[in-house]
Amino acid sequence: MDNHNIEPVVVTNNNSDLNQDEEETCVLSQGRMCICSSCDMERHRLLKKRKLSETDTTLTDPSLVNKMARMTSACRTILECIGEDPDREGLLKTPERWAKALLYMTSGYSSSPAHVLNEAIFTEDAHKEIVVVKNIDVHSMCEHHMVPFTGTVSVGYIPNGKIIGLSKIARIAEVFSRRLQVQERLTGQIADAIDEAIQPLGVAVVIECSHFCMVMRGVQKVGAKTVTSCVRGIFRTNQKTRKEFFDIINGGSR
Repeated sequence: MDNHNIEPVVVTNNNSDLNQDEEETCVLSQGRMCICSSCDMERHRLLKKRKLSETDTTLTDPSLVNKMARMTSACRTILECIGEDPDREGLLKTPERWAKALLYMTSGYSSSPAHVLNEAIFTEDAHKEIVVVKNIDVHSMCEHHMVPFTGTVSVGYIPNGKIIGLSKIARIAEVFSRRLQVQERLTGQIADAIDEAIQPLGVAVVIECSHFCMVMRGVQKVGAKTVTSCVRGIFRTNQKTRKEFFDIINGGSR
């Protein structure tokens, strides 16, 4: 249909801020950007709807609504127990923010390696050398104190006919780090997930993190780092191959 043959629609706005006799001409049908009150209200409605659907599923998912209610209530109790007033201005929205943040930081419970892999496994018979993705940012929470530990993870594997999408290695690390963790278990879980996904000749994982349970409390050692490693297959049985991997991630010669 030719838009130029359509007569403009006249919209009467009954908003109390406008004179009821004032008429606005909608030019949307002419293929032009319209700023009449009716179109402007519709734009705001659609933008609000899209924002909610993209960033706030807690308003539509019944299970999340229940979780949010329980968590915000618990947070208010905690604030009161430490001597704060949850009703003061700066803390009014803190319980809700905290609940959303904690659900995000533990979102790994609702995901799995199979889900994030999304079939990004490919046949490749030619490459039989080490593949390394190093210095991947990792953020997790200590299950003993529920405070963060952050650092990097480096992953290496030797293909055995199959390779994995490089970004998926980082996503596998995130699946397990977005849970309450200990670094030792996290290291093994990443290695085992890759081993199970592509059955490589070998897989090796090294994680180096700073633990805030040692920085903000307890011994309070700011510069302390914890390093854990896990090796499978040829990285475990062949010392030369294992050394090659550690040389690569530490910046040494191969």
